[in-house]
Amino acid sequence: MSESTSASPSDPLARVAALPGVSDAVAETRTLVDRLLGHRILRRRSSDVSMESALRGACASAALEGAEVSMEEIREGHVYDTRIKGALRVSGELGSLVDTWPKAPRQALARLHTLAATEAVSEDALGRPRLAGERVEDPLSLGPAPAPEAALARLEGLYALLGARTSVPALVTSALVHGELMAIRPFGWGDGLVARAAERLTLVERGLDPKSLVPSELGHQTLRDEYGPALRGYMGGTPEGVAEWVVYCCRAVRAGAQDSLATCEALKRG
Repeated sequence: MSESTSASPSDPLARVAALPGVSDAVAETRTLVDRLLGHRILRRRSSDVSMESALRGACASAALEGAEVSMEEIREGHVYDTRIKGALRVSGELGSLVDTWPKAPRQALARLHTLAATEAVSEDALGRPRLAGERVEDPLSLGPAPAPEAALARLEGLYALLGARTSVPALVTSALVHGELMAIRPFGWGDGLVARAAERLTLVERGLDPKSLVPSELGHQTLRDEYGPALRGYMGGTPEGVAEWVVYCCRAVRAGAQDSLATCEALKRG
């Protein structure tokens, strides 16, 4: 696996990686993901597992936005809810954004929102940060979002984070990307779809899950009772809250990896 697990003292994310419980959670999650990546079925059915993971992740992400949809409906093409349509578009194009993400995160986020929110918001609102007075959806009951000016400032900080040279594990970076986007809610509609996609994109781009086999979104749905409280803890900004959020995200990735392991076993059985 290509990602590094060391963190130098000068690394801006090193203090997060060093918080209590984070290292153990990262190691446990990497062990399970490595087990998935080493599954024999992937030698000839890797694309099938990736495709199933993409569909299951999209279904889960839309459900977390409040959509009611089943995998059977998706497989049969019976999709009418704008949230599941957006999640499927995002999932389908995620691979094409892997190279863009570290170099031009602003552009990648705008594209993710355009994919997520087409049919749901006006054309002029696609891919641009929200303006004063525009509504912010809050399906996870996180509370008020920052004002647009504060949100833009935090977005710039996130872009700097993504552009920094870091040896911090992908799981830590992806959790912070997810947490920041949910705290900021930069677009007002579809922010959850974008944040969960950005987390997954980070895991792929930074080498933990290079073939996008892990439906981390499904992990968050599996742990949905803990999702909102963990996010609120992160938004509180305390070291304990941030550490608990990263540990929670590691658990969600493990749940996603476990789901894909079950897919591999089902394919092996034929």
